[in-house]
Amino acid sequence: MKIAIIGGGIGGLALAAGLQKINIKAHVFEQAHSFKPLGAGLGIGSNAMLALDRMGIAGDVIKAGMPLHEQRFLNGRLDVMNRIDFSRLKKKFGEETLAIHRADLHEALFDAVDPAYFYFGKQVIDFVQHDDCVTLRFQDNTRDDFDYVMAADGIRSIFRQTLISDSQPRYAGYTCWRGITENNGDVPPHISSEAWSKHGRFGWAPLHGGDVYWFACVNAVEGDAHYANLDKKEAAKLFAHFSPAVERLISEAKDASFLHHDLYDIKPLNSFVHNRIILLGDAAHAATPNMGQGAGQAIEDAYELMHAIDIEPSMENALAWYEARRVNKTEKVIKLSRQIGRAAQWQNPLLIGFRNTVFPFVPKSLLFWRLTFLFK
Repeated sequence: MKIAIIGGGIGGLALAAGLQKINIKAHVFEQAHSFKPLGAGLGIGSNAMLALDRMGIAGDVIKAGMPLHEQRFLNGRLDVMNRIDFSRLKKKFGEETLAIHRADLHEALFDAVDPAYFYFGKQVIDFVQHDDCVTLRFQDNTRDDFDYVMAADGIRSIFRQTLISDSQPRYAGYTCWRGITENNGDVPPHISSEAWSKHGRFGWAPLHGGDVYWFACVNAVEGDAHYANLDKKEAAKLFAHFSPAVERLISEAKDASFLHHDLYDIKPLNSFVHNRIILLGDAAHAATPNMGQGAGQAIEDAYELMHAIDIEPSMENALAWYEARRVNKTEKVIKLSRQIGRAAQWQNPLLIGFRNTVFPFVPKSLLFWRLTFLFK
């Protein structure tokens, strides 16, 4: 088979590395002209680490990550309302939950891919699907035919938006800053936290090497020009009500890591397979980042697709396996993540009072149980 993977992000690289393990060299096309160590941080759940381990590519990711043993949920005064014990996931499923710099994860996956099959500066601008192949046309006016195309080209995927015309990104209702800052002792190791107030939400996690990854969200209209143009110190003032340490983390963020984006997801799809074009990662199931499962679900896509191709007698059977394993599960992630985001972004004092009163009494076992579907 001649396979094209469109997009050299986390999902595309994980799939390429996985396919190599079963002796399939897929051609990976990335529109950027080079990789730069940009971006902030992200979480990789135990479920995604299991997938990486099964693909034989977990080692370098583990070396670059910070194991997280606990997630704390805080109110606006930074009092702990509840906790999720990640160490229970480690005991039950055998893998850590990690916080990692996005660039480190990207590098670990890129190093696992044969560079002879990776192409920079190759943006797909059109495609035609035939009975026996897919023809891709690139921005540099070249064309090529492939037996199958794995579309890992993100939330604004040209493939999804062409094949499913009504599947457009949905604005979540809030805008977010992210960054990486030197720790200075403000954040303990192995514990991630998220604080919710009527003025906004702030979350942070320690990284390997002494830095902290953080994010900060406020409710806003889509494309708000005021928020889009704030610098670090101006953004920090929006969250200074939490504590001086929170203000410092934002205002002293490393320049290359300081990012601002409106947040989006997509309405869950009924199918990821469209004849010879297969969607994965954000192209298939972009979710808001409230569960820390964006990268993890893309990695699981890669594993399930690799595994299906390896064990099934035909590509048709493999793709049916992939859909059966991924469509319903990622729908749950999209819906639950959106629900969590809504509750975390409440501004109504009555709703906030109800949340902050009831949440501490939610059993930790229930919070743990709500994550177990990720391992099925």
